[in-house]
Amino acid sequence: MAHTEDGKTVLNAQEARGGKELGVMRYVLHISLALSVIAGIVIYSIFFRG
Repeated sequence: MAHTEDGKTVLNAQEARGGKELGVMRYVLHISLALSVIAGIVIYSIFFRG
């Protein structure tokens, strides 16, 4: 529970988080990383065809 300490409101970790921990950002990170790797390969193959 929130309490005041030295004129400041102190929250525990769950209250400060303010929501559920869904793990959705992990999927966003993996998808964006994969898309950036694919984009890099495509750009490399277009500009540096050997």
